[in-house]
Amino acid sequence: MNTPEERRQIVTEADGQIRLQKLLAQSGVASRRKCEELMLGGLVEVDGEIVTRLGTKVDPTTAVIRVDGERLPPISAHVYLVLNKPRGVVSTMSDPEGRRSLGDLVAGRAERLFHVGRLDTDTTGLILLTNDGDFAHKMAHPSFEVEKTYVAEVEGEVFPATLKKLRAGVELDDGPVKVSSIKVVESGRGNAAGRTIVRLVIHEGRNRIVRRMLAHVGHPVLRLTRTRFGPVDLGRLPAGEMRELTTKELGVLLDSVKL
Repeated sequence: MNTPEERRQIVTEADGQIRLQKLLAQSGVASRRKCEELMLGGLVEVDGEIVTRLGTKVDPTTAVIRVDGERLPPISAHVYLVLNKPRGVVSTMSDPEGRRSLGDLVAGRAERLFHVGRLDTDTTGLILLTNDGDFAHKMAHPSFEVEKTYVAEVEGEVFPATLKKLRAGVELDDGPVKVSSIKVVESGRGNAAGRTIVRLVIHEGRNRIVRRMLAHVGHPVLRLTRTRFGPVDLGRLPAGEMRELTTKELGVLLDSVKL
């Protein structure tokens, strides 16, 4: 599919609508002919209804469109970015104490951006930014907890019994918490520094939850990076750099918060 930037260039007719197969083709789903075949094959859905009539018009800014079950985000002036937050950057758009903030990293952009959730100042990695306030609010709401993947370097050797305990759940001061999955990436066994690297997946969004949970089981965190947020993977994005979400990533996130 085309990038969100390319899709923002799609031009509608005077009534604000566009033929469905034209929208699909210009969105990069497939060629116009193939998009017509997808429609005729019953693989295109608009607002919960399968659409097979060629020439059907839709409002691309409001229609909920799916192609073979995959969400095609609406055409919007909003931007949705993933940023690789460096260590030492505060997860706010400005800082009264003069510390380096997210706002400093996006100072060249014209949009008024919001951050989705937070990362500790010492935690690096993936954070989402958008000028869509409704999206930002819902993504950060506890009722829409999206899976987040972290890689943590911790003190000591992490044994299988500890991994089992974290999967089962531990009780912290503000309530229980458990990981969806956790595995040792690099063992501390025989490591002169006595450190282990683990990768864990968690739904929780409470303050410093990963650090507190690992410290609770006797393995204080030395370094922590968030590498994935739902379908969005940090990949090789350099520290301090950002990119737009892909159409597929955005479609999955919009579905996850029922937008």
